[in-house]
Amino acid sequence: MVLPADRGPASAALLDILSGEADAAGTLAAEVSAALESTPDIVFDDDLQLTLFCLYELHYGGIRDVSDDWEWDTALLAARGRIERAFEAALRARVPLPERPEPTAKAVAARLFEFTAADTGPSMSRFVAKKATHEQVAEFLTLRSIYTLKEADPHSWAIPRLSGRAKAALVEIQADEYGGGRPTRMHSAIFPRTMSAAGLDPAYGTYVDAVPAVTLASVNLISMFGLHRRLRGAIVGHLAAYEMTSSVPSRLYGDGLRRLGFDQDATWYYDEHVEADAVHEQIAAHDMAGGLVEAEPALLDDVLFGAAAGLAVDGWATERTMAAWAAGDSALRTPAAVR
Repeated sequence: MVLPADRGPASAALLDILSGEADAAGTLAAEVSAALESTPDIVFDDDLQLTLFCLYELHYGGIRDVSDDWEWDTALLAARGRIERAFEAALRARVPLPERPEPTAKAVAARLFEFTAADTGPSMSRFVAKKATHEQVAEFLTLRSIYTLKEADPHSWAIPRLSGRAKAALVEIQADEYGGGRPTRMHSAIFPRTMSAAGLDPAYGTYVDAVPAVTLASVNLISMFGLHRRLRGAIVGHLAAYEMTSSVPSRLYGDGLRRLGFDQDATWYYDEHVEADAVHEQIAAHDMAGGLVEAEPALLDDVLFGAAAGLAVDGWATERTMAAWAAGDSALRTPAAVR
């Protein structure tokens, strides 16, 4: 992606460093510290979430015209670590966990199914299926593009950190996400078809400037879980909840796109997930999450935390989007970007 615009002093300091305009490691540290001290809510803090997002992007496809050497720069890693610690602490303090089951695959799977089925947040998928306008669907796809154009990559950090049954289950799920070895069938390659049909630019990172902090937070959450071995239970829990809450909504999203006149090529991404995720949810719950807890019972709480935090942050993002639409406003920071 290209360098986005800054959203405050911390992100400005980082972007100055990455663009070669400043050698300001000390400035970055000071601005991150000040931002952390003053933020009322890190999840919704544009400056901190954009800073974290850009720091993570150095570990993915990189940023155009930014040297790959920055990926392991100690000053940038230190800044990232400070934001991560505050982000994780805020979520652990704020997100309630489901009741702990016995550390067996059967009990863990049952609890995860029970927990994800009980999610009572607003339903974006039902709204898209029945009421969303073309403009709202374009905004919805814009918001989703921040993760979906690199779908599966954040969760794949967990592969070398697992073993046995859990590892095999994760690889089975991810193989489907990557198209079973066929590049044109990778989910991250199918989603651009939907974006193009909605008149959007499908290039990765195009709309980073347009999305709010909580959207960046929902992606940063997965990167944080995936990039830390100590949080391998959380990334497994997150993916399990993600797969267990995807099949039915995907059908509804496809129905909504068809209602608005989108063709089969445009709905392919969501239609693909209806059957795939119905299978994935069983693998994720029993073999991946359940298998991990049976092998490492001490990770049970983190599995539950990863599932709960993922649902919570996505729920906050949905609430913000639907509140904006209900008020007749755009859910984007820069609505002109998709109009």
